[in-house]
Amino acid sequence: MVLGFYFIVIRPPLLPEDLRFMGASLAQIRLGVPGLESWLAHVFTVLGGFMAGAGVLTVFVAATMPARLKGSAWAIALSGALTVGLMSTLNFVLHSDFRWLLLGPALVWLAGLVFYVAQLDGQGS
Repeated sequence: MVLGFYFIVIRPPLLPEDLRFMGASLAQIRLGVPGLESWLAHVFTVLGGFMAGAGVLTVFVAATMPARLKGSAWAIALSGALTVGLMSTLNFVLHSDFRWLLLGPALVWLAGLVFYVAQLDGQGS
């Protein structure tokens, strides 16, 4: 949810690593693609909303699920891999300035998955 808030409220449309990846200066981008920054601001607002919404739903389901339903470990594993796992991996591929910070949510997800599976094994499931 915090990561979603960051994308909605704080993240600028273009980060220094974005410009490095594209091999262009901010002035070149603004001249060559006018309107890109305002469009990206909208894109990141939508992306942040999805992140925050997924976080709210995850917390709600985790807090209210009365039983450990069959297949829930797979759902937790796949949803984390497709969200924070993929995000963290791509930030390392892009050599993002924030790659180590963005490794945090992926590690929290991984720790939660490990503890969840360990509890399942401890219950004989």
